[in-house]
Amino acid sequence: MDFSVIDEQIRTLESRLETTGEVGVDEKLYVGVDLGTAYIVIVVLNSRKEPVACAMEFAQVIKDGLVVDYMGASRVVRKLVAELEERLGRSLTHAAIAVPPGTGKKDCTTHQYIVEGAGLEVTAILDEPTAANAVLGVDNGVIVDIGGGTTGLSIFEDGKVTYVADEATGGTHLSLVIAGNRSISFEEAEVLKKQKELQNEILPVVRPVIQKMASIVNRHIENRDISAIYLVGGTCCLKDMEKVIEKDTGKPVYKPANPFLVTPLGIALNC
Repeated sequence: MDFSVIDEQIRTLESRLETTGEVGVDEKLYVGVDLGTAYIVIVVLNSRKEPVACAMEFAQVIKDGLVVDYMGASRVVRKLVAELEERLGRSLTHAAIAVPPGTGKKDCTTHQYIVEGAGLEVTAILDEPTAANAVLGVDNGVIVDIGGGTTGLSIFEDGKVTYVADEATGGTHLSLVIAGNRSISFEEAEVLKKQKELQNEILPVVRPVIQKMASIVNRHIENRDISAIYLVGGTCCLKDMEKVIEKDTGKPVYKPANPFLVTPLGIALNC
């Protein structure tokens, strides 16, 4: 897969964290809200489905895809929506959301209520890997979305989802291992694992956790004709983790330059 077009889309979206595109007074906007384990991200696209604004905040209000701090999540979403509305000079009215594969109806409804509490009508609820495929366009293969709390996957055959799964292993587990290895706090480990200059040192420490992620993928793709694995999600930003997964699964593994923003962009594209 040629990621050049995808990477250009993501670079534009990254720039919208600091800059804001112009939109018309009555222009149709597409909004995606990603309630992640580590970050809440909101993406706004214009009528041509180009990124015009993005806002995010670190918030540990979700655990393993489930809301554990309803008031905290609501507060952050309202704050980000208000910030984006001020930047755009427009009210935001509709949004799509995504949840880990296999999330129950009750928990989906909780995610929906949080977003509706910020004044947005929820137009679609997707599973996260499927949302990511709005960006990737995979016809045959498996998209693996590794976030802060879970490893979720969707298998695609002829462009259609044929299987989804989700298990509780993600970036939080990497941070716990790093914290133990370096005798530092979890919060310090969260910061340390994102420092690019240290990632060559971090990879050997967290390799067993990445191998656990690979074993999750292996178990769910067993006896299926999978041609390739595509990685998205913030945890996949760790340098060279795709090489570990490729070795342990025996399948070619691909990831875009910044896998973190793929799913939020895909959610907005589905609004």
